[in-house]
Amino acid sequence: MQEQVKLFHHNTLASLMSGLYEGTIEIGDLLKNGSFGIGTLAGVDGELIVLDGNAYIAKGNRTVRLVSADEKAPYAAVTTPHVTIQQKFDRTISDQTLLEEIEKKLLSRNLFHSVKVHGLFNKMHVRMSPGAKEGEQFVDVAARQPEYTEENISGTIVGYWTPELFHGMSVAGFHLHFISDDRQFGGHIMDFTMANGNLELGKIDQVIQNFPVEAERFLEADLDLEKLRGDIEKAE
Repeated sequence: MQEQVKLFHHNTLASLMSGLYEGTIEIGDLLKNGSFGIGTLAGVDGELIVLDGNAYIAKGNRTVRLVSADEKAPYAAVTTPHVTIQQKFDRTISDQTLLEEIEKKLLSRNLFHSVKVHGLFNKMHVRMSPGAKEGEQFVDVAARQPEYTEENISGTIVGYWTPELFHGMSVAGFHLHFISDDRQFGGHIMDFTMANGNLELGKIDQVIQNFPVEAERFLEADLDLEKLRGDIEKAE
């Protein structure tokens, strides 16, 4: 029997959206659970991209750097993907069209999927969380996120497709980050145009929901789920 693919999910996006930005897992411990994924660092200071077992942070000042093992994340999701479906795209394609093509290939809309696309992009438009004080609502943080665009850039889209059932744990649908091949540009994807690329789509068999059980603010938080749902849709 083939080993099941596990998604290790630390904390929830709903907690992050409510202003719980304290780092609650060390990156070194996070990477023990997967080589591919996304998240942010303590204080929502940048966009975390985990690729090939290395963790990078794309920050609001447009820099990208390796993350050290002792730095902490308040929210992250990693896996070691098993590629279920591959497809090459040898034509210019918009983000909307590519994502529609990927959704057609999902093995089930009730399962998480890892999404990796390496390619050449005519345009890549990203934003980065600029950092915030604990307790500041993320929808307010999102309103001041810097955005950048690069043209004719080669790199990798890293992220997940999440079923509607798990909206709040993550964001339903696609949550995608980008990092360039030279590791000099990255962030949370807003939109793009791809000249050509290769899709690797992976089915997730199990989800391990890891909670920050030693974080008092999380344990005592009274989360307004209806408000948070709206905030996630605005911010993501």
